[in-house]
Amino acid sequence: MTRSRKVLLMVAPLYLSMTYAMYAQATQPDLLLSTPASPEVVQKGLQADGYSLAISAYNWGYPLVRMERVAREYTNVPSPKPDTSYRGGLNQIGWATSLASPAAKDMPTANNDTYYLSAVVDLTEPYVLTVPDTHDRYYVVDVFNMWQELEHYIGRRTTGTKAGKYVLVPPGWKGALPKDAKRLDVSTSKVWLWGRLHLKQGEDVAPVLALQKRFTLTPLSGKPHTGQTLPPLPDTGDDELGFFTELAAALKSNPVKPADAALFGQFSRIGLTEKGFDPSKLDPAMRKGMVEGLAIAPSVAISSFASTATVRNGWNWVTGLDSFGFNYPLRAMIAGPYLGGQGEHEAMYPIRYTDSAGQTLSGANQYVVKLDSAPPVGAFWSLTVYNAGDKMLVDNELGRYKVGPDTKGLKVAQDGSITIPISHTKPEGENAANWLPAPEGEFYVILRLYQPSNDILSGKWALPQINKTN
Repeated sequence: MTRSRKVLLMVAPLYLSMTYAMYAQATQPDLLLSTPASPEVVQKGLQADGYSLAISAYNWGYPLVRMERVAREYTNVPSPKPDTSYRGGLNQIGWATSLASPAAKDMPTANNDTYYLSAVVDLTEPYVLTVPDTHDRYYVVDVFNMWQELEHYIGRRTTGTKAGKYVLVPPGWKGALPKDAKRLDVSTSKVWLWGRLHLKQGEDVAPVLALQKRFTLTPLSGKPHTGQTLPPLPDTGDDELGFFTELAAALKSNPVKPADAALFGQFSRIGLTEKGFDPSKLDPAMRKGMVEGLAIAPSVAISSFASTATVRNGWNWVTGLDSFGFNYPLRAMIAGPYLGGQGEHEAMYPIRYTDSAGQTLSGANQYVVKLDSAPPVGAFWSLTVYNAGDKMLVDNELGRYKVGPDTKGLKVAQDGSITIPISHTKPEGENAANWLPAPEGEFYVILRLYQPSNDILSGKWALPQINKTN
C-alpha cells in the first residue's frame, strides 16, 4: 500500500466526521431521536394526542351532529305553532307565515326579508318536490345533505320561476321516475330542504300565503308516510365526552365518506370507530386532553373566518359555502350560527363586528353606513342588525329589523346614495327615516346581497364603511 493511500485512509474518517458535524449543525435537530420514552413523556404525549384529535373530530363531525339535532328539532311542531315558525312534521313542508322577528328563536341570524320553508326528508324512497309558478318572485329551495353541504339549488337563479317537479333520489336507489320531473341525486339518506320566499315590506300577504300552499312534497309511491318521527339521539346528560357519543350515533345512518376515511381512521385512538364510541379504554391523560380539546374546538371553528375569509373595507367576505372541500372548521362554523347559508352566486352575506376604527360595534355609540349606490343585485338586498350575544334580531320601537329597498319612507339622495344611521336611540337629521335600530350592547351587521352581480363578486362595487359619528 502506498504512503499516500495510507494517509487517505487515515484522514477520510476524520473528514467524514467533520462533514457530518457541520451538516448536523446546519439542520434542525431530530427531536424524536432524542426524546426519551419515559412515563412522563408518554403521559404528556397522550394528553396532546387526545387534545388534537378531539379538536379535529369535533370540527369534522359537528355539522353531522348539528344536522341530526336540527332534524329532530325542526320536525317537533309546537302547538300552537307561532307564525314565525317553519317547523313541519317529518317528510312534510313547514312554512313560516310571517317574517322573522326577535321572538323567532329557532334560527340564529335569521333574515327579515323572506318567509322560511323547512322540510326534513327521510328518503326511504324518492320524494317529489313540486313548485308553483312564482311569476318571477324570488324563491330558493336549498337541498342540504346531513353534513350541511348544499347539493342542489331549486329556484329563481338556477331553475327559474316556472312550475316544476324535482325528485330527490337517495343513494343506491334504482327505478323509474316521472318523465316530467328532474332527478336530483343526494348523498345521504336524509336531506334538509331549506327555502326562502321573498316578501316586500307592506305588500299584501294573502297571495303569498296562497302560493306557499302550492309547494308540495310527496313520496314517489304516492303513499303518505304520516305520523313518523326520527328516533331520539342518545341522552348524554352531563357526560363531558357526550359529543362523541352523539357523533357515533349519527354515523350509524350517515357512513363516512371515502374521502374522509383516512382522517376518520385516526379517531380510533380516542375510541371513535364505525362501531361507535367506546371511552372505556382511554388513558386518563388522553381523556384529559380530549376534554380540553372539546372546550377549545368551537373557537377553532369560529377562527376559520380569519383563515378563510377575506376582508373588504372592514367586512368579512366569505365564499365557498356550497363547496367546503376539506375546510372542516368553516363547514362547522356555518353549520352552527350560520346554518343554511348559501354559496356566493345565490347570495353573499358580508358581515362585520367593528367600525372603521376597528372598535367593536356597540349601541353606546352612533354610526352611519353610506351606500354610494344601491347594491347591484339580481334579486334584493338588506342591511340587518343582530345582538352579538344570542345572534337574534333586535327588538325596537319601530319594529324595524333591517333596511332595504322596500323600507317604508327610505330616503335616497339625488346622487343615488343611501345613508343609514345605526344607533340604539333614534337619530335626528335628514336621514332619520333610514334609521336602523341597534341594541344597547354589542352587535354585528350583515349586508345580504341576493343574486349578487359580477361587480359585487369582483369587488368593483365597493362595500360601505361603518363610521362612528359621536
